[in-house]
Amino acid sequence: MYHPTSRVLAVLELLQSHQRITGAELAQRLEVNIRTLRKYITILQDLGIPIIAERGRNGAYELDRRYRLPPLIFTNDEALALEMGLIVADQLGIKHQAAAVDSARSKLEWALPPDLKTYMNTLKSAIDLDLRSIPTRTASHILFMMSVAIHNSCLVRLRYHSHDGKKSEREFAPYKMACIRGLWYVVGWCNLRQAMRTFRLDRISDMTMTDIPFEPPEAFDVLAYVEQAIALLPRDFTFVILLKTTMLEAQARIPTVFGTLEEQNDYIHFQGNTDDLPWLARLLAGLPFEFIIQEPLELQTALREHAKKLIEMSTTPV
Repeated sequence: MYHPTSRVLAVLELLQSHQRITGAELAQRLEVNIRTLRKYITILQDLGIPIIAERGRNGAYELDRRYRLPPLIFTNDEALALEMGLIVADQLGIKHQAAAVDSARSKLEWALPPDLKTYMNTLKSAIDLDLRSIPTRTASHILFMMSVAIHNSCLVRLRYHSHDGKKSEREFAPYKMACIRGLWYVVGWCNLRQAMRTFRLDRISDMTMTDIPFEPPEAFDVLAYVEQAIALLPRDFTFVILLKTTMLEAQARIPTVFGTLEEQNDYIHFQGNTDDLPWLARLLAGLPFEFIIQEPLELQTALREHAKKLIEMSTTPV
């Protein structure tokens, strides 16, 4: 019993070895009907292989003579997976790996048809990753299309559902994407709201590309923008804490999505919003430097309760 992938490759081998071969002969050699053969031909054409088809009862197929078959053939999803791996390797900043990543990308691009090579080139410039977490599943076609729109600086039309389930359609100018704490985001200008907006890719149910151009901002730091937007989301409590440390140490201990950090006299001003005061108390208790809670008063209570639990655990007999 043949696997469908094996038959598709068999079609390609037959086309390579014959200058021209009829559909009937191809189907007979593969032991499939004409309808199935056409599906295999379509799969190869979708991969970027230029197959010339002659219509009619005695129709035939042939490869464009100018076409050079690469040693490897990748689908869109396979190319995405490989390029994402190279992006991760590049952004990890491992010593002596930069040259290897560039070499691997060059070899991969050589093996790709023109359309997939374009996808590869767009991904690296369109995506930033926060490698401290594992990304959630996001539809690869949305990721691909958004990357192309960012690369080409063209508007897209989105169908989006918000966190409360509200659905909307909007025209959007995507500037850049980022993966932060396991979630994919795209930042850009929303024509519906006439303002900058940040959207989660997993909440985009459908999108179409347009040929309407826009002018993206230069040197846009998407990671910093999204992290600050997350930190300033409205919550039940707004907190203000003075940290007695350096900015470098504060940034090393407190992720930017937790709140903003600013130098203020002899302190680092730490401000943000939260729904979970016990969580914030645990964060503060783990800091190796002194701090002053300015607000809210409920946070002081949460910190005392956490300290009480720690004392109880430290004195409980075994």
